[in-house]
Amino acid sequence: MLLTPEKTLFVRGATPALLLADADADAGADAAFRDALPTVTAPDGAVPLCEGWSIVPKLTLCVVDGPGEAGGLIPALVAPVIDVSGGSAEPGDMADWCEDVERAGGAVVLSLGSGELPAVLDWAHLLGSGTARGGFMPILT
Repeated sequence: MLLTPEKTLFVRGATPALLLADADADAGADAAFRDALPTVTAPDGAVPLCEGWSIVPKLTLCVVDGPGEAGGLIPALVAPVIDVSGGSAEPGDMADWCEDVERAGGAVVLSLGSGELPAVLDWAHLLGSGTARGGFMPILT
């Protein structure tokens, strides 16, 4: 499944993240992607491993691969990237995000369950509300 880059947000930091606006909003086939992801409940901030899923971070294309037919492709070169490593949200670079993922051994991938990306990153809400799906996905080796 091809995910539109406008519905994604790549977040740089010690643990890089990929946020996805409602994957179900584009087409009925997208429901399999979101439904295959486990619900995230991590109010303490400890994001669980997303069993059976992996990520391949590349400058031009990011692949999120799941079990069976589940997964998605994101045209990464044109997707928005922000850098929160300095304590504020600044525009970031996709090549740097890819390096962050390599260094961390994976990324947190969250399907938010809404048609919009958050204007402000509230990690406690994102990880504790019970509406996000996903978890930490290791790099496919």
